[in-house]
Amino acid sequence: MAPRSSLALGPGMAVIWLATLATPLSAEEAPAKLVCRFETGHVWSYEAGKFSNSAPSPLMFEIDNIDLEGQSAKLIIEGKEAGKLRIVRALNANHFLEVANEGFLNLTTIYDADPATPGVQPAVHSRHFGLLGQPMFAQYAGTCTNK
Repeated sequence: MAPRSSLALGPGMAVIWLATLATPLSAEEAPAKLVCRFETGHVWSYEAGKFSNSAPSPLMFEIDNIDLEGQSAKLIIEGKEAGKLRIVRALNANHFLEVANEGFLNLTTIYDADPATPGVQPAVHSRHFGLLGQPMFAQYAGTCTNK
């Protein structure tokens, strides 16, 4: 085994070093409203002892009244408030968590804007729910833009 250089970063130090490079948006820099569109993804359902998957219909919603400091926002679907969201802040991303009335979970992670496409933020949306007692979950890939 070759000796380790004193300049090499171990896994823990590399994470600390990378964390110092990324600064989350301040509350003043964050958009107050985002429009999110998801065109691709998969839906999985469990039935008769196995999971099967299919492509979902496109999905669009808005996230309004974004308050990063207060860690809250509102979900808007077709112009109407559809739920309250909690925000978990991360390096280079914000996670928006909805606990639906039935206790099911929806999670949208919105990453920092892509320098190649100004104003566009890559996003992932996941839903964990059930239908008629059968487990179902969906995951979508898409983008969010400031409104």
